[in-house]
Amino acid sequence: MTTVKLAPSILTADFGRLADEVRAAEAGGADMLHLDVMDGQFVPNITFGHTLVAALRKVTDLPFDLHLMVEKPENQVEAFADVVDTINVHIEVSPHIHRTLDQVHKLGKRAGVCLNPGTPVSAIEESLHDADQVMVMTINPGWGGQQMIRHQLGKVARIRGAAAALEREIDIEIDGGVKAANVADCVRAGANVLVCGSSVYNAEESVAANLQRLRELADGARRETYGVAG
Repeated sequence: MTTVKLAPSILTADFGRLADEVRAAEAGGADMLHLDVMDGQFVPNITFGHTLVAALRKVTDLPFDLHLMVEKPENQVEAFADVVDTINVHIEVSPHIHRTLDQVHKLGKRAGVCLNPGTPVSAIEESLHDADQVMVMTINPGWGGQQMIRHQLGKVARIRGAAAALEREIDIEIDGGVKAANVADCVRAGANVLVCGSSVYNAEESVAANLQRLRELADGARRETYGVAG
């Protein structure tokens, strides 16, 4: 593992000053921005759609990591492809996952597959041949600010091992409850993309200070676990 990427989620940002919150993440050293699109069907909450994402595209040069928490995600892929870099879809609502991942790739975007806490790793094993990224939900999707379900980190380790067996370098992303107290465990398990919501956007410290603290902890765990410098 050469690096750990931090992906602040705007779900817990101040939507009244969202453009400033996004700029703060970029200035603070974020590697990408995580965008949760929810439809009120696959998950109970409703967030935002293409119009807001397109508006934010004008604000920052950060890569956009789109998380489609929607029914029939294949119907939304093309609509977002012009403004994002990675499109993540849930195996639970994408029975033809190979077709969906191929659709994303044909649009020139990175394709990710997500699995909920109750979904076993076996559900996405066949997708490891086609996915650029696997997202492990360490909370039940729908709201930010939840506590991490820590035993889900075992999934991360199993996916990392399965990808290595296939000689595939894929990103493994953790989404849910990433905090300073558990970020090292996430990296030790094999994750190299960490979605950070309330651990970045809060009233305790600035966005830059929070990102710096998370990066120090993540990089320390990476050096310790993988014996890499820097």
